[in-house]
Amino acid sequence: MNEWWILVGLLTVPLIAVYLNIPPPVPSTELYSWMSSGSFFTFKNYNIFYRDSWGAVGSSNVVILLHGFPTSSYDWYKVWEGLTQHFQRVIALDFLGFGFSDKPRPHHYSVFEQASIVESLAVHLGLMDQKINILSHDYGDTVAQELLHRYEQNRTGHLMINSLCLSNGGIFPEAHYPRVIQKVLKDAGLLASVLTRFMNYFFFSRGIREVFGPYTQPTEAESWDMWTGIRVNDGNLVMDSILQYINQRQKYRDRWVGALAAASIPLHFIYGPLDPVNPHPVFLTLYRKLIPRSTVSVLDDHISHYPQMEDPTGFFNAYLTFMNSF
Repeated sequence: MNEWWILVGLLTVPLIAVYLNIPPPVPSTELYSWMSSGSFFTFKNYNIFYRDSWGAVGSSNVVILLHGFPTSSYDWYKVWEGLTQHFQRVIALDFLGFGFSDKPRPHHYSVFEQASIVESLAVHLGLMDQKINILSHDYGDTVAQELLHRYEQNRTGHLMINSLCLSNGGIFPEAHYPRVIQKVLKDAGLLASVLTRFMNYFFFSRGIREVFGPYTQPTEAESWDMWTGIRVNDGNLVMDSILQYINQRQKYRDRWVGALAAASIPLHFIYGPLDPVNPHPVFLTLYRKLIPRSTVSVLDDHISHYPQMEDPTGFFNAYLTFMNSF
């Protein structure tokens, strides 16, 4: 019997070693093209990936796109071309710890730092004296709320925000229902460092499909692109650290919800109502109650947590209608 367990151990150890050292997937042609069209700038010795496309001639509007967790700026690829036809510049970045940006560990990831990265990008691109429109999703919504707070408080180095459009983000902790794996990772302590090492495409793809609508599921290629963006620079190993944003949302709720409630700029929210993370009607009822100045676009009933990917036409038209309303 002892010899059997020794044999199992001898076989298991090298298999685990091989599994833990599986290299990240090679980017698809589409994802590689996205990366090749971008650039990097430096924030506190970290390399931050961004794309900056010059678009419509005659327009002076600039829009910065802020992506969600756990993905990257590539989330915007389906609406990118349409935006470049209506904006002078369309800009997106991968937050620190995401996509093609650096993913330091150990590191104290925070919404405040991500907001400072956006401000630094604006400085890098010479945009600090220009009015900027912000279009955000999920995690990016919270970063946008911090940017809005700094703008309304006239903090040194703040963006000159012209408008803010949010989408399917957990801006209210009391109406936000993180996935089970998110709750486990953010509070697992040392165990999280073990769990993140065993993350793989199979479990990721199952989880991501749960937050897409039944008729708007990501293709296999899209799922692999999202997973590849996570695995670049071992991003799966920093997920537990990044997920502290959920606790930060609770701690700074008054600051960030208050920024929306007191906003002096045009606000809009594009909502996929089948979202299990920010469910209907709980979320929408609370949003309309607490942010009455904001306008809202509710997409088709089957659209879920990733509206810009699930219904890019509806999402783009809703955003364009908002931009033409002021």
